[in-house]
Amino acid sequence: MKILYICAMQKMESTSAKIAEYLLEIKAIKLSPNQPFTWTSGWKSPIYNDNRVSLSHPIVRTFIKVQLGALIKEKFPEAEAVIGVATAGIAPGALVADEINLPFGYVRSEAKKHGMGKQVEGDIKPGQKVVVIEDLVSTGKSSIHAIEVLKEYGCDVLGLFSIFNYSFDISHQAFEAINCPYYSLSNYNALLKTALEKGIVDENQLEILKEWRKSPDTWGK
Repeated sequence: MKILYICAMQKMESTSAKIAEYLLEIKAIKLSPNQPFTWTSGWKSPIYNDNRVSLSHPIVRTFIKVQLGALIKEKFPEAEAVIGVATAGIAPGALVADEINLPFGYVRSEAKKHGMGKQVEGDIKPGQKVVVIEDLVSTGKSSIHAIEVLKEYGCDVLGLFSIFNYSFDISHQAFEAINCPYYSLSNYNALLKTALEKGIVDENQLEILKEWRKSPDTWGK
């Protein structure tokens, strides 16, 4: 059993590194320790992530699709549907649903103000066991909101999966608080290791990136 566990961990680390490498290569993730970006939240950040860029790169999007599909099958073989979180989680969610041959739907941030007034789109039924797909998790706020909407709708939410996450303590605590398992193909630690190995950042810039992750809401102010 110990050997199997070690092999599984090595596979996860290999996948995390490959995803990080791909996202850096196609510039879905940009690192700028010396000239920070400003997020919509107002946070100053030395990193900017837009995983939608991966959709324009067939090799990358296929790798992501296959890896997400395999992870879902491993963790929740009983899943009956895949749900994307609008808007960035819709495309990868649909690709994954096709990969593992499951129904797909998506959840809006708020109900439509016209037509049927739906917030959960697709032929998704209360009682179904679903997994949720996000492209990126930072604080986890939008993900938790989507999960709560699905639970209120009547779905049995098994867990949430993302392409990348920042590994903030606040997001881990948020998922624990609602007792929802959460998995990501890659993460901030894997990204930093890959960026250093590829010469994208030097040791000094690496320290800046590590410091930001400790307190992202106050960093740079």
